[in-house]
Amino acid sequence: MSLLGSLFSAASGLGAHADAMDVIGDNIANVNTIGYKTARGRFEDVLGSTVASAPENGIAGQGSRMSGVEQIFSQGTLLGTGNSTDLAIQGEGFFLVSGSLHGVNGTMYTRNGQFHLDANGVLTDANGLRVQGYAADGLGNISATLGDISVPPTAMAPPQITSSVTMAANLDGSSTIPPAWDPLNPGTTSNFSTSVTVYDSLGAAHNVDVYFRQSAPGAWEWHAMVDGGELTGGTAGVPTQCANGTLTFTTDGYLDTEATVASDFDFLNATQNQAIALDFGDSITTDAGTGQAGVTAYASPSAVSSITQDGFASGALAAFSVAEDGTVTGTFTNGDRRTIGQIAVARFRNNEGLVRAGSGCYVASNDSGLPLIGVANAGGRGSIAAGALEQSNVDLAQEFVNMIAVERGFQANSRTVQTADAMLTELVNIKR
Repeated sequence: MSLLGSLFSAASGLGAHADAMDVIGDNIANVNTIGYKTARGRFEDVLGSTVASAPENGIAGQGSRMSGVEQIFSQGTLLGTGNSTDLAIQGEGFFLVSGSLHGVNGTMYTRNGQFHLDANGVLTDANGLRVQGYAADGLGNISATLGDISVPPTAMAPPQITSSVTMAANLDGSSTIPPAWDPLNPGTTSNFSTSVTVYDSLGAAHNVDVYFRQSAPGAWEWHAMVDGGELTGGTAGVPTQCANGTLTFTTDGYLDTEATVASDFDFLNATQNQAIALDFGDSITTDAGTGQAGVTAYASPSAVSSITQDGFASGALAAFSVAEDGTVTGTFTNGDRRTIGQIAVARFRNNEGLVRAGSGCYVASNDSGLPLIGVANAGGRGSIAAGALEQSNVDLAQEFVNMIAVERGFQANSRTVQTADAMLTELVNIKR
């Protein structure tokens, strides 16, 4: 190689190391960028000719260059935030975001899970790109079509009509038998009463009073009463019987049989002939049970230990949560929990083939291959951690070590320039 050639080789080394310093500077600048993946420069030598034309004793190269920048997609540390819209992926995969970014339209991929809900309740990132996933219908069934994840603030959970009431209580088996049952005077013709709130088809709440009357030793009857003003054709202030039945007990006070004679609740403006099944426990003969897990008739004061029913009113969305598989579950003011959708995750055969699009986003290329889109925690895709963000995977200690190595390489190449210059000067000085 000529002395002039060594100058150009050294100059190429200076340029390559300057480019490498740019990469290191970019890494350090993004040490606190959520989801950022550290990069490293790839150096390669430059030959002065092709292998076929090289002489037998070889040929000196013409320096070096940085052939490209490689992203390192190792896992970053998760930082807990407690914010329900902050999401992080543990393992392989990327969130899918759709929209326009820096003039690029379409679907992009990111590890930055700093999301929020826009004015329409659509889950978006800081650039307005919409997070993609699978929507759910009113019954919580997940769709197979990819689209925006929407959590509208005006979402309502529909009401659920009461179809059953389960009760556990003790009816004093030593009670005296009261006068004959009179629906207009239920309090004086019964031994004990309790109440339960039920819901009609519109989600309206209604108070149902259940009266228990001992008709003979070990034999009881029950009557479910509603104020007539809440019933079709009823009179306000007049209690109206909507359901009734019988209970029998063994001499040990265990529930033996339970039967419903009638159950017809015609609440005003709602679906008529609403049947509500009143369950009083695991009766021995009727249910083949023990007779001890519901209503009993021990010689103890009458008291209710529990009442449950399966209806509820409509409710507004109060909060939502994201599970490890990306399922978005809404919690409503009526206590109902319903699946709203499921966030999608994509993985690639070759992450290093992705092209940076800025703002923490990547676009697919021929080198990355097509995205393998599905749900989290399946198919090799990582799980989703809600209320957390993935920090940059930049190792500052390693970057500073790399910086020292690049700086020394730059200094060595500059010394090569100085030495070649001195040698040329000496050569020129041969003839004075």
